Amino acid sequence: MSLRTLIRKPLTAAALGAAVIAAPVSVLYAVGVAPKAAVIAAAPATAIGPVTPVPATGNSAAVLPDFSTMVQKYGPAVVNISVVTKVPASYNSPGGDDSDDDNGNGNDNGGNNNSPFGPNSPFAPFFRGLPFQAPQQAPVRGEGSGFIIRPDGFILTNAHVVNGASEVTVRLTDRHEYTAKVVGIDTKSDVAVIKIAAKDLPTVKLGDSHSLRVGEWVLAIGAPFGFDNSATAGIVSAKGRTLPDSGYIPFIQTDVPINPGNSGGPLFNMRGEVVGINSQIYSRSGGFMGVSFSIPIDVALQVSRQLETTGHVARGKLGVAIQDVNQGLADSFGLPQPEGALVSSVEKGGPAEQAGIEPGDVILKLNGQLVTRSTELPVAIATLNPGAPVDLEVWRNHATRNVSVKLGAMEDKRTAANDPKHAEGGKLGLAVRPLTSQEKSQANTKEGVVVERAVGPAAQAGLQAGDVVLAANGAPISSVEDLRNAVEKSKGHIALLVQRGENRLFVPVRVG
Repeated sequence: MSLRTLIRKPLTAAALGAAVIAAPVSVLYAVGVAPKAAVIAAAPATAIGPVTPVPATGNSAAVLPDFSTMVQKYGPAVVNISVVTKVPASYNSPGGDDSDDDNGNGNDNGGNNNSPFGPNSPFAPFFRGLPFQAPQQAPVRGEGSGFIIRPDGFILTNAHVVNGASEVTVRLTDRHEYTAKVVGIDTKSDVAVIKIAAKDLPTVKLGDSHSLRVGEWVLAIGAPFGFDNSATAGIVSAKGRTLPDSGYIPFIQTDVPINPGNSGGPLFNMRGEVVGINSQIYSRSGGFMGVSFSIPIDVALQVSRQLETTGHVARGKLGVAIQDVNQGLADSFGLPQPEGALVSSVEKGGPAEQAGIEPGDVILKLNGQLVTRSTELPVAIATLNPGAPVDLEVWRNHATRNVSVKLGAMEDKRTAANDPKHAEGGKLGLAVRPLTSQEKSQANTKEGVVVERAVGPAAQAGLQAGDVVLAANGAPISSVEDLRNAVEKSKGHIALLVQRGENRLFVPVRVG
């Protein structure tokens, strides 16, 4: 089965129990659930000398590398991350009916259970028969890994480990536990920065993923299945891999055993330097099958710096859709060999169109660097800042030409934030936008804002993407600013009038 036919899905806590059932090959996030059995803490670090890599020889009797000193030195800087995510039941879940209860006493509680204010609320009779009920909080627990990059408590991990979590707890190898603050999350790169309130913490040594060589030994430390500070080793299988829906990351492929709970942990080279963040596996069973992927540390650090300083990640945009060049296409375009990125379409008004790029052009070089495969181009463009000028060598009409393009900015729909209010969509945990004319017509309303994302208190109350907020505490909402002002004036809870489909209901949301 080729990479393009593989299915990508997260291995969440809910899915972990069924992960051993045979299934189509999938890209799985290595997030897991800790076992109930006690986990023995790792031994404290001791003073050791430098780690010396064992030279490769053709002798089959050669001694394999010893990773023990590296684990002792850097293991204490690798942490276990446990998260709690509250998943509310849908308002569309079936409520009670109007029949007698199971005790046969004739009490009719079914309709009252549909009230979002509770069955004892004076408003409950108004919700009788409606297909809504107060959502039940269903905490989902998961675990991952991370590593300390600064002694004042800054930790790198995967975005999918902490994204949407209501509680994040970090446990060190000495069993000390801290509640972590999510500094920023970038889902496109799957990188997150969290922080704990501690000082003088052990840290890892950061390396250079560009110098990593295929065939080189590497070590992973993490918490597979909740087993803290577990070490596994292997070799680098390939570099610059691109995966479905992850076109901006040149993944490091290894054969290091990675399992649920390893997500966010460090990948070390033989010099004891972190060269990657363990992120995903390819699997038919849900467990490790010899193919794992790590985010290069160079990419992760570039993202983390932006998360800390600006709260979001800026990426350049060329504004083209591309495809690979096979032998048949190379022959038809008169290319000497199949390479480059074939432009299949150009965004109207985008940077490429303004520079004169046309469908059918083959981009051969970016700033003098060869583009061997089309997947290399998005990765390279995403690392550049919006507004940066780039020089492209383009193949058109059996000849090369040079084109200068000023990059645009890739849209960032709140993929990252360094402020708790922004990270959670404000005090309510809502990300909203004004309704378009078509949406107003469909909703049969002239007011309201549409929910794009709901986390924190809003998600706990049952709000979801696509809901239209019409009013807050009885006052109509016609703009994002209206909703923000209503929230600022509220204390404790705010009552939102929400339209979902053809139904309307009031939803009380706790103001954070």
